[in-house]
Amino acid sequence: MNHTIDEDYCNEKKFSKFFLDNSALLRNYMYYKCGDKEFANDIVQDAFLKFWDNCKKVIPGKAKSFLFTIANNLFLNEYNKSNVALTFKSIPQKKHTHETPEFLLEEKEFGEKLQKALSNLSEAQRTTFLMNRIDGKKYKEIAKILEISVKAVEKRIHNALISLRQEIENI
Repeated sequence: MNHTIDEDYCNEKKFSKFFLDNSALLRNYMYYKCGDKEFANDIVQDAFLKFWDNCKKVIPGKAKSFLFTIANNLFLNEYNKSNVALTFKSIPQKKHTHETPEFLLEEKEFGEKLQKALSNLSEAQRTTFLMNRIDGKKYKEIAKILEISVKAVEKRIHNALISLRQEIENI
């Protein structure tokens, strides 16, 4: 199959639009994989630089997939493959609340249980689950981004939900 090269991604205006359209999603995706915002930001920046350097190689309709592949390869090359607990920063609490202290304590404990349960998921399950639940991506969108089948996305999310449910009940 012969593809024509989309030289437009080498155009600063088109590249800027592509960056604006995809940087937040890529940043979230990388954060879900590693749990470190600064590391995720570094990967995103490096991925867009590599994308720019290779803009002439981008096949029309495959730019997003190409970008995510670059980012994933950078992640795999730089990350030491140890399990990392996601360190979600606490949302600043309001000065006043109408909730009881017991409710607030239970809410905090549940958040800690959830964070621990998420960190115990496989990288594939955690990434897929968070792309669906946090970014609101549909299964089909996730499948396209991760270059897997919709059935694989369904299975990952299903298994993630089972694991989360079991883990939270057992903690």
